[in-house]
Amino acid sequence: MLLTEIRIAGFGGQGVILAASVIGKAKSIFEGGFATMTQSFGPEARGGACSAQVILSDNPILYPYVTRPDVLITMSQEAFTRFSPELKPGGILIVEHDLVRITTLSGDVRVYSVPATRLAEELGRKMVLNIVMTGFFGAVTQLADEDSLRKAVADSVPAAFRELNRKAFDNGYKYGINLLERLADSPNGEADELISLLEV
Repeated sequence: MLLTEIRIAGFGGQGVILAASVIGKAKSIFEGGFATMTQSFGPEARGGACSAQVILSDNPILYPYVTRPDVLITMSQEAFTRFSPELKPGGILIVEHDLVRITTLSGDVRVYSVPATRLAEELGRKMVLNIVMTGFFGAVTQLADEDSLRKAVADSVPAAFRELNRKAFDNGYKYGINLLERLADSPNGEADELISLLEV
């Protein structure tokens, strides 16, 4: 991996910034690579637009801002509408299955969806949907090692919530691995997945 640009976007309260921080920390601290993170908020804190940009590299990063993301993670419809046109051809789009409906896509984009909010609610805390999403990201992109991401999660949350967040990460990662296996077993798997996302 030379340099990978990642944008994570949603609304305030979804833990966008923490997810970005975990990914960057996994690569830089626990894998000895390089990472930068920048962030932006809408006029409201909770409920307003929120996005974070992460760049991962094996070499020092000279410019810390994402120009055209290789990976886009969207956790709201507004985030998808605003940022999907920036995604590089051949890039990876990850969406929150229950909150994002794909309307148009340009270029040869690989699309993966995860019901992160539902998986978080099954653990009793909707707030960990960002860590579910982080685990799913790790599984489908392999841009950071599973163990590094897990360590970064543990290092980024209060001790009282480490076990909950570990379960959230594991659920997201397992969902991602199972999805990849289903897609590999079905020649039209990725097309079928995209069709399901387009359905209203």
